[in-house]
Amino acid sequence: MSATIEHEHEHDEPETGEGEALDAYSRVVVGVAERVSPSVGNLRVMRRGRGGRVPVGAGSAVALTPDGFLLTSAHVVSGPGRGGRATFVDGRELSFSVVGLDRLSDLAVLRADGDALAPVTLGEAERLRVGQLVVAIGNPNGFAGSVTAGVVSALGRSLPARSGRTFRYIDNVIQTDAALNPGNSGGALVDSRGHLVGINTAVAGVGLGLAVPMNDATRQIVGALMRDGRVRRAYIGIAGGPRPLPPQARIRVGRDSGLEVVEVVEGSPAQRAGVRPEDLIVEMGGRPIRRADDIQRLMNEAAIGQPLPVGLLRGERWLELELRPIELVE
Repeated sequence: MSATIEHEHEHDEPETGEGEALDAYSRVVVGVAERVSPSVGNLRVMRRGRGGRVPVGAGSAVALTPDGFLLTSAHVVSGPGRGGRATFVDGRELSFSVVGLDRLSDLAVLRADGDALAPVTLGEAERLRVGQLVVAIGNPNGFAGSVTAGVVSALGRSLPARSGRTFRYIDNVIQTDAALNPGNSGGALVDSRGHLVGINTAVAGVGLGLAVPMNDATRQIVGALMRDGRVRRAYIGIAGGPRPLPPQARIRVGRDSGLEVVEVVEGSPAQRAGVRPEDLIVEMGGRPIRRADDIQRLMNEAAIGQPLPVGLLRGERWLELELRPIELVE
């Protein structure tokens, strides 16, 4: 009899442990949702039409400051004459206008006509680890937030973005299995402390979502949008892709790939400096170049008009050229 009772208790222990773990998990998610949901608003996006303002879309946004600055995805509010209404879980409904948007990072800053908002606490996406708990919080319905929990399933992904004829990659995108519901674009991806680590931007597949990371580069973009309504970037006028280096070049530079130039835009800084198609760029600004996004990271506001040394391989010849990037005009 006692043996039977012991056997039953042995089976109860794992169930109790699982229940305790589930309770702990639930407590974290519930706590995060309660802290962050007041910071996330539902957006009803409108544009001016002949008959007045007409609805054109919806999404979510995150409060950055108490005095009305909101952060969302650029694709949620892009287009001429966009504005609308932002609704929060406390019942407030505020009109908003677009302060500035940047399609090449898929970020936009809005200004709501109100104060005493509950700003989110900014986190640091660079500290995330694969497998870490994250919570996606949106507000597709206005008065009731949408909460899904999951884990970081991949880091360091790239997401293509386009503005007119300009194309670039959004770097270090976060992939998570916290499902993104319709209307969640522009909402918050937060860690277990409720700190904002990303802005939910896209669905990557069944059960997978992508978020633009909150890091130093993102903070600079957000600051520029709040201050100037736009983001200034440098431009040199080349297109290219990765290519293996010849054996002797590998020995010289200590790595196995560079960026092959496949197109040089006529009249661009690259053409004026003497860059040609089929050149193999291995260094720029003193930094190793392997892919297009290595160059992209150098094309910030500080590089505009400044000399930029370029090391490249043309056939078997090593060349040192100097570019002066100009400002990118979308």
